[in-house]
Amino acid sequence: MEHLHAIDWRLLGGALLILAGIASSLLARRFGAPLLLVFLLLGLLLGEDGPGGIRYSDTRFTYLVGALALAVILFDGGLRTRAAHVRGSVKPAVLLATAGVVITAALTAFAAVHLLALPWLEALLLGTIVASTDAAAVFFLLRTGGLHLERRTGATLEIESGSNDPVAVFFTIALTTWLAGAEAGGPLALSLRLVWAMAAGLALGYAGGRAIVWALNKYALPSGLHPWLALSGAVALFALTNLFGGSGYLAVYLAGIVVANRPARARGEVLAVQDAATWFAQLVMFLLLGLLATPSRLLEVLWPALGVAAFLMFVARPVAVLACLLPFRYRAGEIAFIAWTGLRGAVGIFLASIPLLAELPNAALYFNVAFVVVLASLVVQGWTLRLAAHRLGVAVPRADPDTRRIQLDLPGQLDYDMVGYRIAPGCAALRGAPLPGRVRLVMVVREGRVLLPDEAGTLQAGDYAYFLAPVGQAPRLDWLFAEGSDARLAEQDLFGSFTLPGDVPLGELAKFYGLPIPPRFAHATAAQLFDERFDEQPQIGDRLALGKAVLVVRSLKDERVAQVGLKFAGVGERLIAGGKPS
Repeated sequence: MEHLHAIDWRLLGGALLILAGIASSLLARRFGAPLLLVFLLLGLLLGEDGPGGIRYSDTRFTYLVGALALAVILFDGGLRTRAAHVRGSVKPAVLLATAGVVITAALTAFAAVHLLALPWLEALLLGTIVASTDAAAVFFLLRTGGLHLERRTGATLEIESGSNDPVAVFFTIALTTWLAGAEAGGPLALSLRLVWAMAAGLALGYAGGRAIVWALNKYALPSGLHPWLALSGAVALFALTNLFGGSGYLAVYLAGIVVANRPARARGEVLAVQDAATWFAQLVMFLLLGLLATPSRLLEVLWPALGVAAFLMFVARPVAVLACLLPFRYRAGEIAFIAWTGLRGAVGIFLASIPLLAELPNAALYFNVAFVVVLASLVVQGWTLRLAAHRLGVAVPRADPDTRRIQLDLPGQLDYDMVGYRIAPGCAALRGAPLPGRVRLVMVVREGRVLLPDEAGTLQAGDYAYFLAPVGQAPRLDWLFAEGSDARLAEQDLFGSFTLPGDVPLGELAKFYGLPIPPRFAHATAAQLFDERFDEQPQIGDRLALGKAVLVVRSLKDERVAQVGLKFAGVGERLIAGGKPS
């Protein structure tokens, strides 16, 4: 009976930890704190030096949970990546994920040698541990913070953070093995193992992604099981790739991209469950890593560790980004923002647990320094991400509409989803805004009755309307049904003194009005500029600044910008995107 009570106490403790994490997420949103930082601090407070007093030192279990959580997070990152949106950013992002990690690690090692008095090889291990951009932090802060970035900037960050972990993991294990005195081989052997890890990760990731898509489309499983088929398939792929000596992290990220870009059954269900699984994985991983740390020991290395963090943020990362992206003609604002978004997160602490498992002499030092570096990065960089994006001119000015969307997959076909909305008073749909191309009204629920389109007639406030929409196009509908949507402004004089066709050449427009435009858009149209900046999903009300002028989307036709408004700023009026050229 005592054993049963002990199990109950453990279950209660675990449930209370998760509930505390959920409560902390509400607090984080209220005060604008990076949620991952809150999870990490919650773990510290619950640890042995905090009010919680929990003694936790199971490094092996933490490593296991961290590896699983990171695999889930990377699979989710791949599922959100559309191939059409990252085309043109793959080469610079991969260079940043490989050579950029090596440059960052080498420069950070220089700081560790002087600030922590470490030998060069140990300093290089510490530099490698904190060198990679954390996928969990980048994906989470960019996607849940409502921040919309230029396509090239956002794609570069997502591909880099999703693909640089394999390089950091490989070199951390190799250097740990070397320092532990085990047989690691020479530089040639290490290079061959790295090439094999990347090649196997790419090959098995692509094959695994195709296999997951095939299984989703082949088997008519009971409701709710398709998402778990995809998730368990990704975890199995991760483990299998590691057993073959490949990079499991690269494999699951690539598998997610394959699934995202091929027709697959139950896509909406897969994404919904993946959202919950990713949130839970981040919560558990950050809580355990917080519990594993001891604040009193962190204080012993606080100042030199903060010095390493400052050098990493202000010297090592910017130099690596500049060296990797300058040949691809990135703008100064893009380079500066990508350098500043080199967020360190759970991956750095997770990698620091590898020397702990190997029982290296200075393993505790690596872990404590990495923990401080991550805390500093989340506080300084995570809290200023939105401000930096707007100041550096890489944020696109779009507010996510406050719309609750119901989305259902339709069995037997892969091209359309069923989406439903409550018709809010004053929304754009009630003012005659047209539906995007290929979207069709299917039925309306009004006062408890189900009506076909012919019976329903004109939509009314309070209706629940259901539409057929092409897969991936549902976000285009959100602005139509949001109360107080930006689309209302399209009917006002605020949105432009002049109305121009979407195919107006930007070069001629710039020449006539003396407006600055990016050189690569000299022969493009206004519609192409909006496609570039808004991931080929422009909406009515989207706006961009061109020097002293503002372009605003007035109407769409066949999912392309048909008309734009042109407005000039008055005296003292602030331009969108900080007045910087788009």
